[in-house]
Amino acid sequence: MGAPFEWTGRTDGDGPEHRRFFHTVTTPADGRTGDAVLVGFASDEGVRRNKGRVGAAEGPRALRSALGSLAVHDELVVVDHGDVVVDDGDLEGGHRRLGEAIREARRDAPLSVVLGGGHETAYGSHLGLGMRPRLGVLNLDAHFDLREADVPTSGTPFLQIARDRQAAGEEMHYAVVGISRTSNTGVLFETAESIGATWLLDDDAQEVAPAVEFVAGFLADLDEVYLTIDLDVLPAGAAPGVSAPAALGVPPFVVQAVCDAVVDSGKLVHLDVTELNPALDVDQRTAKLAARLIHRVITRETARRRTS
Repeated sequence: MGAPFEWTGRTDGDGPEHRRFFHTVTTPADGRTGDAVLVGFASDEGVRRNKGRVGAAEGPRALRSALGSLAVHDELVVVDHGDVVVDDGDLEGGHRRLGEAIREARRDAPLSVVLGGGHETAYGSHLGLGMRPRLGVLNLDAHFDLREADVPTSGTPFLQIARDRQAAGEEMHYAVVGISRTSNTGVLFETAESIGATWLLDDDAQEVAPAVEFVAGFLADLDEVYLTIDLDVLPAGAAPGVSAPAALGVPPFVVQAVCDAVVDSGKLVHLDVTELNPALDVDQRTAKLAARLIHRVITRETARRRTS
């Protein structure tokens, strides 16, 4: 694991009325049960292999920095398990270590959150969750990430997951919101069809209602859901700090509404947020928007669990 992150943020005074996210964070050494756990995946080896613009390995640190000063209005305990670091080109080993870290972290809280990293993060998330029979994978992304390749990359994780589940005799439940027809070749659409995936094009996800309706239909027959957000699903103006900025993208308010629908279903078990490249960001737009989504999912899910 990488060196522990030193959480900081604005301090306006003592007492819960001044609570910010960094006040809620603890470490496994404290022995506290949390509402959510964080694990970072400091990797852009998958992006490099996929011939993208590297820099996502710095994403976990930037996401924590952006989260630190966000206000928290109710009691919250977040256990930060630090980063799995891939700095030697061994993505396969990094995936195994991320899976182990997630399994360990999930003993501390019902919701696990991984801060990526390139979208190769998703395969490590899958390893950490294991072969849950009625688990769905909901991907907010401009790309299917179902590429055929000799080695794992940021473009292959969901095909890897599909093949693992097939080998284990488990059905693959995979849906994507935000697919760009101009960013996915015909063979990728064919692969998506072959594994039974469903998708909503970015053209059809410009308003809340159709996106939330699509997600509700996907979740209806599932027991649990793993939500994965590739920040390149967002418009380039809102999220410039990614390897492949979107020409159109899905508006932030629609992405937020989809996150709310997933949380409100009561089926969310895991979230990862990927592809933040701080070196390409502008005024921390991407980091701040990503942090807001993470904050919203964690706090909304915590409130839901406490009132259910």
